[in-house]
Amino acid sequence: MVDNAPFLSHTHAGLTIEGYSRAAVQSYWRIPELKIGFDLGAQPWDFMGTPTWLISHTHLDHVAALPVYVARRRMMRMEPPHLYLPAEGLEDVRRLLLIMQRLDRGRMLCELHGLKAGDEIELSREQVVTVFPTTHTIPSLGYLVWDRRRKLKDEYQGLAGEQIRDLRLSGVEVTREVRVPLLCYTGDTSPGGLDNYPPAYEAKVLITEMSFIRPNHRREKIHKFGHMHLDDFLERADRFKNELIVLGHFSTRYHPQEVRRLVENKLPAGLRERVKLWI
Repeated sequence: MVDNAPFLSHTHAGLTIEGYSRAAVQSYWRIPELKIGFDLGAQPWDFMGTPTWLISHTHLDHVAALPVYVARRRMMRMEPPHLYLPAEGLEDVRRLLLIMQRLDRGRMLCELHGLKAGDEIELSREQVVTVFPTTHTIPSLGYLVWDRRRKLKDEYQGLAGEQIRDLRLSGVEVTREVRVPLLCYTGDTSPGGLDNYPPAYEAKVLITEMSFIRPNHRREKIHKFGHMHLDDFLERADRFKNELIVLGHFSTRYHPQEVRRLVENKLPAGLRERVKLWI
């Protein structure tokens, strides 16, 4: 069985970003090292082994392949996947899968989880995902993956190993959790999705959208429909502390050459050097 859904690939700091995103067509991403994916607008066959998917919102270009992915996992006798999505869409997605089950005559086996802003998802001992609100035309969420480690509390720095051991044995919590923002995915959003969640600007890798780039496209209308314009990034150039910024979800009205020309000419050098255009 062959699937021709396209995807690009880029590696940074030990993370492989794979996927494809075009406005109103299809968006899907995965990070193999973290065993997670974001959105299921299409589903390349190679992506089937990823067991956990985080859905930003339920527009068709972000969820159209959700039943396909679930069915393929069952067909290949793989464990049911875990699918996380905004709580407002949970029951409708459940109904969608039941309809497809009746049509396909095959069970749609998966674990569905409804989320709201502020929730956390435990990926492993080393990584946790925080859920934050984005600003789109329907309920939508962004996701930030944190690396977390245990660090000795300041008041116990300098103590001998035996003293620390004795404190632990007596029930004293001698360490604290330290989190470092690793990777952020916004899905579709107007600038408020970034501005209202400052850690997005601090993540090592940021995957976000730049749906519009032409100067004559009115930003108030773009923001109303939950998207971002090139000028939004110019205004916030100093806020981006990310090592890598992946920009995708460009409108289909733009040729890739136009995107590259406009974005590369307008972005200041310090920001442009960290941007990867996903087109």
